Amino acid sequence: MYILLSVCFASCHFEDISHVAHEIYVALTHFQSLVPMMDRYVYNDGTIKNLMSLTGTIPVTFKDKTYNIPVCLWIEESYPQTAPICYVRPSCEMMVLRGKYTSSNYEVLLPYLEEWKNGECDLVSLLQVMVVIFGDLPPVCMQPRSESEQAPL
Repeated sequence: MYILLSVCFASCHFEDISHVAHEIYVALTHFQSLVPMMDRYVYNDGTIKNLMSLTGTIPVTFKDKTYNIPVCLWIEESYPQTAPICYVRPSCEMMVLRGKYTSSNYEVLLPYLEEWKNGECDLVSLLQVMVVIFGDLPPVCMQPRSESEQAPL
């Protein structure tokens, strides 16, 4: 895992790279289906930047069943002063349920992100909040096989 993180961090310009690397390592330890990677992020104004992301699934319990919710957390170079930019990443069999915590462009909207405070907030806590919130209000469901059926998650 350290080798993968080293490769990803080679093109990053975080102020405190050791702190960010440690947070990512801890997050990957708790959420083992997430993978760190560098990729192009396109901002709403069209600006493109190469950013670090954690992409994969988080386990969410809904109605006594565990589902793997696909997410992507984009970590800007200003992290941890600024919160990650988070999205639900549905597979082709899924559809996003727009609601209180998910926007029309699949962005995750949580009070934890809006009230982000450096030194008090971190990646693991953010992911744990997502697990709890999505357990109450899932952000995705399976695409209906026909118009009459729509299976949750």
